[in-house]
Amino acid sequence: MQTFDIAIIGGGIAGLSLAYFLSPHRSVVVLEREGALGYHSTGRSAAEFTLRDNAPLVNALARASHGFLTQPPEGFAAVPLLADRGSIILGSEGKEALVRARFEAAKALGVAVEWLDTAAMLARAPMLDPAYAVAAYFDPDYWDIEVDALLQAYARHARRNGAAILENRALAGARRVGGSWLIETSDETIAAGTLVNAAGGWADTVAGLCGVAPIGIVPHRRTAVTVDLPDSIDASRLPEINEVEDVFYFKPEGGRLLASPADETPCEPADVQPEELDVAYAAHYVEEATTLSVRRVFKSWAGMRSFSPDRLPVIGPARDEPGFFWLAGQGGYGILTSPSLGSLAAALLTKSPVPEPLAREGIGAETFSPARFP
Repeated sequence: MQTFDIAIIGGGIAGLSLAYFLSPHRSVVVLEREGALGYHSTGRSAAEFTLRDNAPLVNALARASHGFLTQPPEGFAAVPLLADRGSIILGSEGKEALVRARFEAAKALGVAVEWLDTAAMLARAPMLDPAYAVAAYFDPDYWDIEVDALLQAYARHARRNGAAILENRALAGARRVGGSWLIETSDETIAAGTLVNAAGGWADTVAGLCGVAPIGIVPHRRTAVTVDLPDSIDASRLPEINEVEDVFYFKPEGGRLLASPADETPCEPADVQPEELDVAYAAHYVEEATTLSVRRVFKSWAGMRSFSPDRLPVIGPARDEPGFFWLAGQGGYGILTSPSLGSLAAALLTKSPVPEPLAREGIGAETFSPARFP
């Protein structure tokens, strides 16, 4: 039986970022139920990075992550982790004041936002319909995240530091024996001093298998489709396009246009698939907000975004079992905040000071503690 200091359940961005930051200091094993890392939420994310437009604490986590993603440690990844994209934030008739308020708020922060008249908007996104997009501005502070490069870099460097990353290891159960966990997987029994729950949509299920009280982590389905663009439009030059009230968003994807109705439908943790109605809504928003006609949906898929009751991450030891550590509830921002959340969790597990980028944002050891829930 193999023995480790820490066992991490879940080989998505949460578990692997923690393994990266933790493996220089402790012996680590990552147990992933699927045959590939990042199979569920991580591999199906639209993968944008923005410094704003989320809850204040999420924005703080993004700011603390920005330095790592723009200037990672030497040799961390073979490609840049962020690529400039920018975003058009737009609103239809009746939402002009809201778009203007968002623009003025960003401008007051010193952001180089640009108010777009019709000509300027169409110069950046020629397929938009001015009859729909009656107010719009451009925000340069949006980037594409190279998700696979980031995920694989976390895994590669964790392995170099001695971490074991084991796929096809579904958790069957775990029990506390003395000061250790005995963890039963589909393939073997593993012993570890601390068990970390980084299981995404399955976080409450994992807690139950370990005899720990659930927190109320609920997965939500989100849908995306890709549709064709005319040959006259260079997808690589398009910005992201965000409806001001998050009704939908569009962005380039593989030479086509990705569209999402920004749905958040509670679901059971699973290999979620898109619902026909949500696919239809995605196509509808393309036709409503642009001059494109959707003759076919090239591809459709769905992923999970898992939220805690207050929609903030849960990081820290369980109230009823100190040897059980939560790293869950990352919602739709787990990738962009992974440097912050991975390093914070590693610091708590090694009883080290909160990393300076996080401390500078006012984030402490208890900020995301499970103790905030009854």
